[in-house]
Amino acid sequence: MSTIALSEGRADPSIETGAAEISGHHGSLSRRTSLLLIAPLGILLAAVFFLPIANFLLRSVFDPDLTLSHYASLFAEPLYLRILLRTLWIALATTGLTLVLGYPIALLMTRLNGVWAAAVSLCVVIPLWTSVLVRSYAWIVLLQRNGLVNQGLQQLGLIERPLQLLHTDGAVLIAMTQVLLPFMVLPVYATLRNISPDLVRAAHNLGAGRFRAFLAITVPLSLPGAAAGAVMIFVLALGFYITPALVGGPRTLMIATLISQQATELSNWPFAAALSVVLLLMSLCVTLAFKRLLGVDRIVHHG
Repeated sequence: MSTIALSEGRADPSIETGAAEISGHHGSLSRRTSLLLIAPLGILLAAVFFLPIANFLLRSVFDPDLTLSHYASLFAEPLYLRILLRTLWIALATTGLTLVLGYPIALLMTRLNGVWAAAVSLCVVIPLWTSVLVRSYAWIVLLQRNGLVNQGLQQLGLIERPLQLLHTDGAVLIAMTQVLLPFMVLPVYATLRNISPDLVRAAHNLGAGRFRAFLAITVPLSLPGAAAGAVMIFVLALGFYITPALVGGPRTLMIATLISQQATELSNWPFAAALSVVLLLMSLCVTLAFKRLLGVDRIVHHG
């Protein structure tokens, strides 16, 4: 009977019911297996990320009773406000500089082939293999009063006495840009590689020049990678610690350095916790703003 039904193009209802039961059984088993697989990661995140954040949040508002005095002192003290604003503008300037410098490098990597492409890729990737501490000390050697930059300027006759290059906002900005540049180049390069050359050729066939085709095709399609790199660099720059502490010194305090001083030198853990919560909220606000304005979901799908 079932053979006749199948030959006429109709499936046996008992077979369909059995298949549905088997499919549902395997589906529920698969979900349980997935939950078991991600359980260790969830426990690890809870232990090393969520619990410390919750502890800091509680410390910032209980000292020992419920209070918001630490947050009030952060926004009432002009020194802390200057540090907060300095952190914001240095992070924003670093993001802009890495985009201006990194986009042409990523574009060049897509145009090169063979040995030259490998050489440029190594120049981008090799700094990631070097410690941030070592690169920060290298900038100290370059920018100090008797460093290579001042010596070169004096030998060229451009200056008579050494300039104050170290322990300035400019030094911190340059050093952070160099350290974070690969995080802009790589996502932009990945996006540019996914752009079909046929689109550019079609624009040329329609009468567009190279510059017009670049603005109309390449730039819009590469925005997801640029936006992803900008979010990553801005969030990293907000919490950067080693480079500003070494290259900037006490004259160029950023919020991460201030948190370290309050926690380790002054043992003012509640205020350090309040600063950490503010830094976390700033990072979340920036991420959500980019998601709303540029579409992080679209960036992830393109990536």
